[in-house]
Amino acid sequence: QVQLVESGGGLVQAGGSLRLSCAASGRTVSSLAMGWFRQAPGREREFVAAMSISGTSTSYADSVKGRFTISRDNVKNTAYLQMNSLKPEDTAVYYCAAVRSGGASYYYTSSTWYDKWGQGTQVTVSS
Repeated sequence: QVQLVESGGGLVQAGGSLRLSCAASGRTVSSLAMGWFRQAPGREREFVAAMSISGTSTSYADSVKGRFTISRDNVKNTAYLQMNSLKPEDTAVYYCAAVRSGGASYYYTSSTWYDKWGQGTQVTVSS
C-alpha cells in the first residue's frame, strides 16, 4: 500500500522559493508516475506538475511553467516540487499524487488518473 506524506509548505514572501517534498512508502517512486496538484479556497483542485514513471517526461501547468520544477530522488524515495518566483496566486494547499499505471514515459495531468494522495501541505505567499 503506497502512502505519501508531503512536507515543506509554509509562509513565504512573493518572489521567494519553497521546496515541497513527498515521501513515499510501500513502493519506490521510480515505479510510480507522480503528480502535484493544488487547491485554493473556493476553487477546484488544479494540476501543477507531473512526471512519468521513467522520470524522463514532465509536464507543467502554464501558470507555473518556468518557475516550478518536479523531480525525484530514488535513493530517498521522495518526489519534490521546487517552487521559485512565488506569487500570491500560488497560495493553496498542495497535494502530491501517485499512480502505478500506464507506460513508462506517460505522465498524467488529470487528477482522475491518480489513486494515491498525500494529506496536503499549505503554501501561503504574501504580497
